[in-house]
Amino acid sequence: MLDIKSIPAFNDNYIWLIENSDRRCAVVDPGDAAPVLAYLEQHDLTLEAILITHHHNDHIGGVPELVRQFPNIDVVGPANEPVPTLAHAVEAGDQIDLFDEVFLVLGLEGHTLGHIGYVGDGKLFCGDTLFAAGCGRVFEGTMEQMFTSLSKIAALPIETEIYCAHEYTASNVAFALAVEPDNQQLHKYRDEVNRLRAQNKPTLPTTLRQEKWINPFLRTDEPSVIKSVSNRTSQIDPVSIFAALREWKNEF
Repeated sequence: MLDIKSIPAFNDNYIWLIENSDRRCAVVDPGDAAPVLAYLEQHDLTLEAILITHHHNDHIGGVPELVRQFPNIDVVGPANEPVPTLAHAVEAGDQIDLFDEVFLVLGLEGHTLGHIGYVGDGKLFCGDTLFAAGCGRVFEGTMEQMFTSLSKIAALPIETEIYCAHEYTASNVAFALAVEPDNQQLHKYRDEVNRLRAQNKPTLPTTLRQEKWINPFLRTDEPSVIKSVSNRTSQIDPVSIFAALREWKNEF
């Protein structure tokens, strides 16, 4: 099992650090090099790989400096997105070996056209596709692409730990409660989120099991969710329900 640590960056980003048992590590989506370098020095770690999910600057901004500091590093990222100093281009269906664990590359288009995720060792690094109690904005892709990507995540084993890239949980829970005010699991989760944030602790990782209980974007077939968006769409197919939810969240 790999050990995962969160490195806060900017206002609400998390750079995930993946460590094995002999002080070697990788980082996921390093938007800023400074906190990564500080963490490596503090914990005497050697950085061997960078995993990128998509090209937005808050996910790749630190890559050039990390490559300068570690010239032999393996920079893994989406083949169809502009990532600086990319050394190892991957696409959906590819596999990578990371510290004796195999990670599968998932195509998670929607937030961006070439967005990918990495799943292995019971963990998913999903960038800006899924968040705790929410999902990413649809910037470059289509609503159908994003729905398909979320469906791929929903099909993973229920115990999968989900490492999202932002601390958006409190605001996402507020929206989820507007969608499903009678969801008791969601009320319990809100209390836990409030407790963690009051102590300045991360709410992540989440689990797929938890998300299926509380995340409206993974619950588009639930009657309570369909009813909540009935004034926003006359269609009841899952993609239309998802699109109505995402547009509502954009305004929320």
